[in-house]
Amino acid sequence: MTDALMNRIKAQLVRHEGLRLKPYRCTAGKLTIGIGRNLDDRGISQKEAYLLLEHDIQNCEKQILDEIPEIYNSLDEVRQSVLLNMCFNLGIKGLLEFKNTLAFIGAGDWERAANGMLASKWAKHVGMRAIELSELMRKGQ
Repeated sequence: MTDALMNRIKAQLVRHEGLRLKPYRCTAGKLTIGIGRNLDDRGISQKEAYLLLEHDIQNCEKQILDEIPEIYNSLDEVRQSVLLNMCFNLGIKGLLEFKNTLAFIGAGDWERAANGMLASKWAKHVGMRAIELSELMRKGQ
Protein backbone atom coordinates (compact mmCIF):
# COMPACT_ATOMS: atom_id res chain seq x y z
CA MET A 1 0.00 0.00 0.00
CA THR A 2 1.32 3.41 -0.87
CA ASP A 3 1.56 6.24 1.66
CA ALA A 4 -0.92 8.21 -0.44
CA LEU A 5 -3.52 5.43 -0.29
CA MET A 6 -2.97 4.95 3.45
CA ASN A 7 -3.44 8.68 4.09
CA ARG A 8 -6.56 8.77 1.89
CA ILE A 9 -8.28 5.85 3.61
CA LYS A 10 -7.32 7.07 7.09
CA ALA A 11 -8.88 10.47 6.37
CA GLN A 12 -12.04 8.81 5.03
CA LEU A 13 -12.38 6.49 8.01
CA VAL A 14 -11.83 9.25 10.56
CA ARG A 15 -14.49 11.30 8.76
CA HIS A 16 -16.95 8.40 8.53
CA GLU A 17 -16.31 6.56 11.79
CA GLY A 18 -15.26 9.48 13.97
CA LEU A 19 -12.68 9.33 16.74
CA ARG A 20 -13.85 8.20 20.17
CA LEU A 21 -11.27 7.86 22.93
CA LYS A 22 -13.58 6.00 25.29
CA PRO A 23 -15.54 2.81 24.58
CA TYR A 24 -19.04 3.21 23.17
CA ARG A 25 -21.70 1.08 21.49
CA CYS A 26 -21.84 1.55 17.73
CA THR A 27 -25.11 1.51 15.77
CA ALA A 28 -24.82 -2.30 15.52
CA GLY A 29 -24.53 -2.53 19.32
CA LYS A 30 -20.85 -3.56 19.29
CA LEU A 31 -18.43 -2.25 21.90
CA THR A 32 -16.20 0.08 19.90
CA ILE A 33 -13.27 2.46 20.52
CA GLY A 34 -10.94 4.70 18.58
CA ILE A 35 -11.81 4.93 14.93
CA GLY A 36 -14.34 2.13 14.60
CA ARG A 37 -12.35 -0.62 16.37
CA ASN A 38 -14.88 -3.37 17.13
CA LEU A 39 -13.77 -4.71 20.49
CA ASP A 40 -16.50 -7.36 20.69
CA ASP A 41 -15.43 -9.16 17.52
CA ARG A 42 -11.84 -8.08 16.99
CA GLY A 43 -10.44 -6.95 20.33
CA ILE A 44 -6.83 -5.83 20.30
CA SER A 45 -3.61 -7.63 19.46
CA GLN A 46 -0.96 -8.55 22.00
CA LYS A 47 1.32 -5.93 20.42
CA GLU A 48 -1.38 -3.28 20.87
CA ALA A 49 -1.96 -4.35 24.48
CA TYR A 50 1.75 -3.97 25.28
CA LEU A 51 1.84 -0.59 23.51
CA LEU A 52 -1.07 0.58 25.67
CA LEU A 53 0.69 -0.80 28.75
CA GLU A 54 3.91 1.08 27.96
CA HIS A 55 1.95 4.32 27.50
CA ASP A 56 0.11 3.76 30.78
CA ILE A 57 3.39 3.11 32.64
CA GLN A 58 4.94 6.25 31.14
CA ASN A 59 1.86 8.21 32.18
CA CYS A 60 2.17 6.85 35.74
CA GLU A 61 5.81 7.88 35.88
CA LYS A 62 4.99 11.38 34.65
CA GLN A 63 2.29 11.75 37.32
CA ILE A 64 4.63 10.48 40.05
CA LEU A 65 7.36 12.86 38.90
CA ASP A 66 4.86 15.72 38.93
CA GLU A 67 3.71 14.92 42.48
CA ILE A 68 6.58 13.31 44.43
CA PRO A 69 9.80 13.67 42.40
CA GLU A 70 12.04 13.92 45.46
CA ILE A 71 10.86 10.53 46.70
CA TYR A 72 10.74 8.75 43.34
CA ASN A 73 14.12 9.99 42.09
CA SER A 74 15.86 8.90 45.29
CA LEU A 75 14.78 5.26 44.84
CA ASP A 76 16.46 2.32 43.14
CA GLU A 77 14.62 0.76 40.19
CA VAL A 78 13.09 -2.01 42.30
CA ARG A 79 11.38 0.46 44.62
CA GLN A 80 10.48 2.77 41.73
CA SER A 81 8.71 -0.22 40.17
CA VAL A 82 6.66 -0.63 43.36
CA LEU A 83 5.43 2.97 43.18
CA LEU A 84 4.73 2.62 39.46
CA ASN A 85 2.77 -0.58 40.08
CA MET A 86 0.72 1.02 42.83
CA CYS A 87 0.06 4.11 40.70
CA PHE A 88 -1.04 1.90 37.82
CA ASN A 89 -3.42 0.05 40.13
CA LEU A 90 -4.70 2.92 42.28
CA GLY A 91 -4.18 5.98 40.13
CA ILE A 92 -2.01 8.85 41.32
CA LYS A 93 -4.69 10.08 43.74
CA GLY A 94 -4.88 6.67 45.38
CA LEU A 95 -1.11 6.40 45.65
CA LEU A 96 -0.85 9.84 47.24
CA GLU A 97 -3.29 8.74 49.96
CA PHE A 98 -0.44 6.59 51.34
CA LYS A 99 0.93 9.66 53.15
CA ASN A 100 2.66 7.85 56.02
CA THR A 101 3.99 5.11 53.77
CA LEU A 102 5.37 7.68 51.33
CA ALA A 103 6.99 9.55 54.23
CA PHE A 104 8.65 6.31 55.36
CA ILE A 105 9.81 5.64 51.79
CA GLY A 106 11.24 9.15 51.58
CA ALA A 107 13.12 8.53 54.84
CA GLY A 108 14.43 5.16 53.64
CA ASP A 109 12.56 3.34 56.41
CA TRP A 110 11.73 0.31 54.29
CA GLU A 111 10.36 -1.81 57.13
CA ARG A 112 7.74 0.74 58.18
CA ALA A 113 6.94 1.56 54.53
CA ALA A 114 6.29 -2.12 53.79
CA ASN A 115 4.23 -2.52 56.95
CA GLY A 116 2.19 0.54 56.00
CA MET A 117 1.46 -0.95 52.62
CA LEU A 118 0.28 -4.19 54.21
CA ALA A 119 -1.93 -2.41 56.77
CA SER A 120 -3.98 -0.67 54.08
CA LYS A 121 -7.42 -1.39 52.62
CA TRP A 122 -5.62 -1.69 49.28
CA ALA A 123 -3.65 -4.69 50.58
CA LYS A 124 -6.86 -6.45 51.55
CA HIS A 125 -8.25 -5.89 48.06
CA VAL A 126 -5.21 -6.97 46.06
CA GLY A 127 -3.91 -9.78 48.29
CA MET A 128 -0.74 -11.37 46.92
CA ARG A 129 0.10 -8.29 44.88
CA ALA A 130 0.44 -6.27 48.10
CA ILE A 131 2.54 -8.97 49.73
CA GLU A 132 4.90 -9.13 46.75
CA LEU A 133 5.21 -5.35 46.43
CA SER A 134 5.73 -4.81 50.15
CA GLU A 135 8.57 -7.36 50.13
CA LEU A 136 10.16 -5.56 47.18
CA MET A 137 9.88 -2.30 49.10
CA ARG A 138 11.29 -3.91 52.25
CA LYS A 139 14.26 -5.62 50.60
CA GLY A 140 14.86 -3.61 47.42
CA GLN A 141 15.20 -6.82 45.43
